Amino acid sequence: MSRETGVRGRETGSRETRAGLTGPAARARIRGHVDTAPRRALRVSSIGERFEWPIEIVADDIDGLGHVNNVVYLRWVQEVAIAHWSSAATPEQQAAVAWVAIRHEIDYKHPAMLGDAIVARTWVGIADSHRFERHTVIVRAHDNKLLSRVRTLWCPISRSSGRITRVSNEIRARFSVVPSAS
Repeated sequence: MSRETGVRGRETGSRETRAGLTGPAARARIRGHVDTAPRRALRVSSIGERFEWPIEIVADDIDGLGHVNNVVYLRWVQEVAIAHWSSAATPEQQAAVAWVAIRHEIDYKHPAMLGDAIVARTWVGIADSHRFERHTVIVRAHDNKLLSRVRTLWCPISRSSGRITRVSNEIRARFSVVPSAS
């Protein structure tokens, strides 16, 4: 199943409308922290699968050295995580839970340049009651060259109270891997 999202721009209207997000994608936005570029989800995740999201590099992503700025990678990591949650969580789950990043570990392997077609791939690792480990790799599409590897810890927040919350066993089973017994 794929989801088309809108175009990048500064049009009038709500943040969700400007970002081209509707339905579950709009409900999953974490209060406008992400400015999205044209995207199309390639695959909805299920247990053990990766969620893929093509990324178009735009001129604003390029820094003074002529490559994508490191901060842009972090934006992409957040965008693909939100897109994954939006595509796979039920409307009820999205209405109840928001996510806050509490730690990012980023390894930059190779630069991305204007004109490169790239893909972000993400999947959820181990989850406990208050933390979900999410992995993201960003690769160049034509040769699958690894550009960046990211590990992020996300904390679930109750939308109604704004406080840390425990997620249901259903969400944990849907999005995370079961740790192996060692």
